[in-house]
Amino acid sequence: MSVHLHHAPLSARLLGAGGAILAAAAVALSAYAAHVAQGVDQSRLHSAALFAFGHGIALAALAPRRPRMLRTLALVVLLVGTLLFSGSLVLGVMVGMPTQLAPVGGMLMIAAWLVYAVEALRR
Repeated sequence: MSVHLHHAPLSARLLGAGGAILAAAAVALSAYAAHVAQGVDQSRLHSAALFAFGHGIALAALAPRRPRMLRTLALVVLLVGTLLFSGSLVLGVMVGMPTQLAPVGGMLMIAAWLVYAVEALRR
């Protein structure tokens, strides 16, 4: 008796893994913000953690099991937007880098969700 396992495409596995890593990093970042950071730094890190966690969970849950170009594109843009947004806030606090990429990341996240919505309506 032979058992055939169907595996999700590599893009889906990478998006799911990326989402899970974002969620794990968000938990650690939130703990750091709660126990180490102060003032505006604490607020920025909590915002970064919130977006990383929410979008990480979404990526892990929504990663396409079957390849669909527009859906996969939307999730890749969501991942990049989250990394830019949260990463910009974290780097701003940790190493003093400007946070000018945060709005770009935010716009990418908004665009990704809108593209995902269009794709959901097309199913």
